[in-house]
Amino acid sequence: MTLSEQAFAPARRDDIVPVLATARLVLRAPRRSDVKAIAALANDRRIAANTARIPHPYGIEDAEQFIASVNKREGEACFVIMLECAPVGVCSVDLREDGPEVGYWLGVPYWGRGFATEAVRALIDHAFGDLEHEALISGARVNNPASRRVLEKCGFQWTGVRLSRIRAINSAAPIDRFRLDRGLWASLKSWGRVSRAEYD
Repeated sequence: MTLSEQAFAPARRDDIVPVLATARLVLRAPRRSDVKAIAALANDRRIAANTARIPHPYGIEDAEQFIASVNKREGEACFVIMLECAPVGVCSVDLREDGPEVGYWLGVPYWGRGFATEAVRALIDHAFGDLEHEALISGARVNNPASRRVLEKCGFQWTGVRLSRIRAINSAAPIDRFRLDRGLWASLKSWGRVSRAEYD
């Protein structure tokens, strides 16, 4: 089996990853047809330098490997963030050593328009409502105030700073760490309802 065949062998859980709809966005499982768009968006040093695991440069093979690796385990979920039928970023709940971790990135042309907050709120609702997690963690580089604001607007509480390895810079950097528990999420649900959707 070639790398390309391995990359697109059916994921065990893709059929149960729901499609989520917000006011402006649709979140759905990544597909083979997303490879070029994901590679084009993620191949920006500003994105890679603010995430733990995205390499730079980021090419087609990286996107293929990413799509092949997600939505495999119970309790995790990865979504492509869609705006008007086009991918604009990715968000996920990933099972890490410290607990389920929320991660996200948007292509640079989509920064500053509230899309990250909207997508992360939908992801959080799915993580607590469907995946039944009791708490979520997340992080943002200390020099990335926009990402910290996204987490704070979603109810995450700051828990401290730690050094984490950033693949794109081949070094460690200080990361603000955050936590959101089910009780706080339930009290904040005034941010609006997320619905399940059909999407082709």
